[in-house]
Amino acid sequence: MLKKFLSYYKPHKLIFTLDMLASFTVSMVGIFYPIVTRSMVNEFTSGGRSTKIIVGGGILLLVLYVVRLLLNYFIQYQGHVMGVKMQAQMRREMFDHLQKLPYRYYDDNETGKIMSRMTNDLFEVSELAHHGPENVIITSITVIASFVYLATINWLLTLVIFLCVPFLFVVALLLRKKMRDAFKRSREAAADINAALEGSISGIRVTKAFTNADAERKKFEVGNTEFVESKKDAYRSMGQFHSSTSFITNVFNVVVLIAGGIFLFAGSIELADYSAFIVSVNLFLTPMTTLIGFMEQYQNGVTGFSRFLEIMAEEPEREKESARPLENVQGSIRFENVSCDYGTGREVLHGIDLDIEKGQTFALVGPSGGGKTTICHLIPHFYTASSGKIYIDGVDIEDITLDSLRKSIGIVQQDVYLFNASVRENILYGRPEATEEEIIEAAKRANIHDYIMAMPDGYDTEIGERGVRLSGGQKQRLSIARVFLKNPPILILDEATSALDNTTEILIQSALDELCRGRTTIVVAHRLSTIKNADEIAVISDGRITERGSHEALMALGGAYEKLYSQQFRHLVKE
Repeated sequence: MLKKFLSYYKPHKLIFTLDMLASFTVSMVGIFYPIVTRSMVNEFTSGGRSTKIIVGGGILLLVLYVVRLLLNYFIQYQGHVMGVKMQAQMRREMFDHLQKLPYRYYDDNETGKIMSRMTNDLFEVSELAHHGPENVIITSITVIASFVYLATINWLLTLVIFLCVPFLFVVALLLRKKMRDAFKRSREAAADINAALEGSISGIRVTKAFTNADAERKKFEVGNTEFVESKKDAYRSMGQFHSSTSFITNVFNVVVLIAGGIFLFAGSIELADYSAFIVSVNLFLTPMTTLIGFMEQYQNGVTGFSRFLEIMAEEPEREKESARPLENVQGSIRFENVSCDYGTGREVLHGIDLDIEKGQTFALVGPSGGGKTTICHLIPHFYTASSGKIYIDGVDIEDITLDSLRKSIGIVQQDVYLFNASVRENILYGRPEATEEEIIEAAKRANIHDYIMAMPDGYDTEIGERGVRLSGGQKQRLSIARVFLKNPPILILDEATSALDNTTEILIQSALDELCRGRTTIVVAHRLSTIKNADEIAVISDGRITERGSHEALMALGGAYEKLYSQQFRHLVKE
């Protein structure tokens, strides 16, 4: 982990070197104060009355403090900028890695927790990246320099002080692990709160519609209480750590006072040296305290970095080294004995065999949970089949690059996701390099251009989070325009109109009919009236194909499809 952490300093070698040189200089400047103080006291106690030493010493200290002022500014400014740049690099790597993770990862991890790792955790890492080396260098050099200086004053008294140091580190080490574990728990609790908050805010309209604010408040309070308790444990550990180490450093002053007084009484040390020793011992103890206190920041940073590495260690989507781009796609699809268990060991598809010709419209119908959407997810390789083979134009999808495979497939789903951006940006998601004319043409073919032009800012109108400022039908047509712009040879319509009213469905259906023309289309539908004209229909139940054929053939068969269709038809007649 340390090697990985240090690698982030490489792009900032110059700033890091200058920062460390500045830190070194700042630490050395601090040692001059007791030296000048000792010279002044020696001047007075020896009977001298020269003002040159006093004025000269004061001017020298003032100049050094001005230098330290400038260096501290450089350390605080450039050092923090370096830390932020390292944080940005880690965030960039994490974001890129998240883009490569399979659907399965997002099935198992909440958005709020992922966001917490990318923001809160990486902030702590950047603070450690900046302050860590500085604290270690400044405090270490100051401790060593002050120790050497104290030894030149009176090595025996210095040895007495030094013998107390191990007690300080023993206490720090004993309490360090407890504090680290407590802070890790508090980070996990903070991530849980972020996840709960993200879910509650995203679902605020549902909460209001069902007047379930009290229920949401109770759910939130569970996480909030857990967060408070974890923070209490963390602060209890931190309190024990700081109070114990502060007590030991206070004992140092008592030891100096008593031992120094005995040495002074015995004539083993001069008054000026004793005064300088008292001043200098604080110079020795302060960085020791800082170094020990730094352990808290170290624990936060290390915990954050380990959580960052946990995500980076997640296995991304893999494709064979020999995988090649899919070119000149015709759109034929074949499933050979395909099963899928989502990695759980419990199969949701069992030995599926399908043969869909190019340009054909193939419908999947059946009860919810039967496996229709799973079939749709396997074609663009969002999930991997546990057994069997899937072919596009006779090529195993395992031998096709993921990028080219997914560029060949357009998907329109029931739950449309639109970004908090303009209408233009949302349509452009289908093909970012498209021209303005192509965007407008796609919108026209999706029957939404006129509506867009009636908006306050036309194609530049912001549609809000998840397209909240649009109706369901408008959102659906915008998603269709996006697919028109993508212009894929294979199209998957997964319950694309099931959430719409009948009037809106008719409008959307005309856009979908235009979209399907000339493409291999797989349609998942509950409303069987929308797929009567499909070239072939397969009934999926319990992960198996139970019936297959044209609408007329399946109706004549008198099986599950005929019962489903008849039930829906009677329901429509009643309406």
